[in-house]
Amino acid sequence: MTASLTNPLRVGLRQERVISPQCLVIFGASGDLTHRKLIPALFELFRQRRLPSEFAILGCARRPWSDAEFRSKMEKSLAVEIAADPEAWKTFCDGLFYEPVDLQIDEDLVRLGKRLEQIDRLRATRSNRTFYMSVSPNFYGSGCRALAAAGLLADSKRSRVVIEKPFGRDFASAQDLNRIVNNCAKENQIFRIDHYLGKETVQNILVLRFANTIFEPIWNRNYISSVQITAAETVGVEERAGYYESAGALRDMVQNHLTQMLALTAMEPPGRYEPESIRNEKAKVLQAARLANEAEPWKCCVRGQYGPGGNSADPLTGYRQEPGVDPNSTTETYVSMKLFIDNWRWQGVPFYLRTGKRMPKRLSEVVLTFREAPVHLFDSAGAGPTANQLILRIQPNEGADFRFEVKAPGSGMRSRPVDMDFSYDESFGEPSDEGYVRLLADAMLGDPTLFTRSDEVEAAWRLYTPLVELIEQQPWQLPVYPYEARTWGPAAADSLLARDGLLWRRP
Repeated sequence: MTASLTNPLRVGLRQERVISPQCLVIFGASGDLTHRKLIPALFELFRQRRLPSEFAILGCARRPWSDAEFRSKMEKSLAVEIAADPEAWKTFCDGLFYEPVDLQIDEDLVRLGKRLEQIDRLRATRSNRTFYMSVSPNFYGSGCRALAAAGLLADSKRSRVVIEKPFGRDFASAQDLNRIVNNCAKENQIFRIDHYLGKETVQNILVLRFANTIFEPIWNRNYISSVQITAAETVGVEERAGYYESAGALRDMVQNHLTQMLALTAMEPPGRYEPESIRNEKAKVLQAARLANEAEPWKCCVRGQYGPGGNSADPLTGYRQEPGVDPNSTTETYVSMKLFIDNWRWQGVPFYLRTGKRMPKRLSEVVLTFREAPVHLFDSAGAGPTANQLILRIQPNEGADFRFEVKAPGSGMRSRPVDMDFSYDESFGEPSDEGYVRLLADAMLGDPTLFTRSDEVEAAWRLYTPLVELIEQQPWQLPVYPYEARTWGPAAADSLLARDGLLWRRP
């Protein structure tokens, strides 16, 4: 008999918390997010046996679909996943329902309440409900008001609301939206979702720092010289021109995704691993963060916009040539900036953030560069010793690299850099869950750890307010530089780091 080998790193995996009986209500169920992300994530939770048998999904939108039509459309969207497990889909599909609802019409909300009661009886969901706002940000406030007026948020233990980004357009609008939402429900019912926080490596920042004594003692200004946080996309604006023209890269990516990665990277150790302790420390970091040059903010930020690129075999359209984009648009598709965090841990350490569309590679990462050794004892195989770096890969290949110097083979004493690599997929023998899988489960469990609290949102907007005001009131102070598609952004972004004697990492 051949003994089966078990990967020791997989022992104990999938010992997940089980979600209580409930109904997940998706407003905007006819939209792209529902069929591309939400329903696939819920189906994956079902396949992992993390959803109870007393579970239902109610799709809501203005389109006059029936239950059967909704199920059919979701089935087409999940064709690949269903092919891998058709029996699971048959059972999962029985819990899919649809109700035409316009959140601005009182009669629709009354009918929604009655339909939810029917589903409670049919699926034994016990009046536990999670309402997901997959609608235009313009309707977040009015949608919450409508749910509250209909009495659907009255029970703080059985009802909760998930709100997609962007949460506000600036500091003032974020404050207003927080006031509206908090008048409709308690803070523990509000789940402001950022799918980046569902990625394993983002969560692993906390474990890496606070579970390993080799890292935490050197995670500060005495040993780290700079931090780079990057979120690069190879795609262009695609079908999102309408939204993107009003948002731009600063609102779309920096204020939420990159800022959350900044907070997790720079926060102080929480007293314990519990939601409010973690969110308290994140809020403190954001309150201590500032633009590198507050008096002249245009000197610490660069905006860019992709132009045509590619080659004759694969030509790429420039942003201004995309359908739905103003031919004279000054919306940024790229932004980079320099920040400081004014506290004891990080005083004087520059944090560089960048994001862009039509970049050469799709990747998100955090790069911590350590200070050089005080004395160079050995010759280097290159121009000089390479600084030690810890690279946390958020996507696409979640994991981490540690770069350090070793002796090069041969008779001499020459050093050269090598990488020590960790990959989630290779180490654990299975891919990590997509971000929405983890976050949807946590929302339905009522666990707010990986969701953004109201003071975090406002602190992030306050941090970028000088840039938002420049873009809206004095755009000539912060011009948009063109860059060729599938390059690493405008030359001005390289100059931002060159002034500090640094280079952007280009993997």
